[in-house]
Amino acid sequence: MSNNKIYVGNLDYKMTDEDLRSDFSSYGDIQDVIVIKDHETGRSKGFGFVTFTEESAVEKAIELDGQELRGRQIRVNKARPKQ
Repeated sequence: MSNNKIYVGNLDYKMTDEDLRSDFSSYGDIQDVIVIKDHETGRSKGFGFVTFTEESAVEKAIELDGQELRGRQIRVNKARPKQ
């Protein structure tokens, strides 16, 4: 797993990949963004992942942990491998 990937939780359920990219682009160049969706309904599960091109951007983005984004207090931390 990339050290440049963060987990973003407690997202607004209307959040799209493009919204998430826009909200985090000021922290560094982004390689990939995905908001996780339910396979059956296609609705957001309220969390996603952002992969930056530089590890230094990860530290800046993690400072958003506990901050409000689009009316919700988000959780931001380094992504962990699936267990």
